[in-house]
Amino acid sequence: MFNTLQSRINQHQRLSTLRLKLLRLHKLMLDTERVTYEQVRGQVSRGELLQLVISHDQFAWLHQLSALILRIDELLHADEPVTPEAIAALITDVSTRLTPDELGDEFAMKYDAMFQRNPDVVLAHADVVMQLAAKVQ
Repeated sequence: MFNTLQSRINQHQRLSTLRLKLLRLHKLMLDTERVTYEQVRGQVSRGELLQLVISHDQFAWLHQLSALILRIDELLHADEPVTPEAIAALITDVSTRLTPDELGDEFAMKYDAMFQRNPDVVLAHADVVMQLAAKVQ
């Protein structure tokens, strides 16, 4: 009983930490994309940025990362315990999605370009990768 409870607590902590690291990465990517947008079109307010993130093509590629964060939220707030298989699938999906590749799909290419523009994105990416590699006790 204790091991099961401790395992659930550890899984919850792992998911929570991963979520925070992904949120930091997402914010850095959003800020970098915002700078690119503002260089061409001028400064935008936070409200305008929210509308751009929701509906503008330049920001649409970031929705894939947002969706992964939402999946973590759903797992964290589910009525049922999170299964090891669900965590493994999530980790695989995050690892796959966060693979920069100049010849990959749109997200992979833009993510690769983001690495070239913002070293903080590279560091945040490394934090996520280390969290993905962490083993649950």
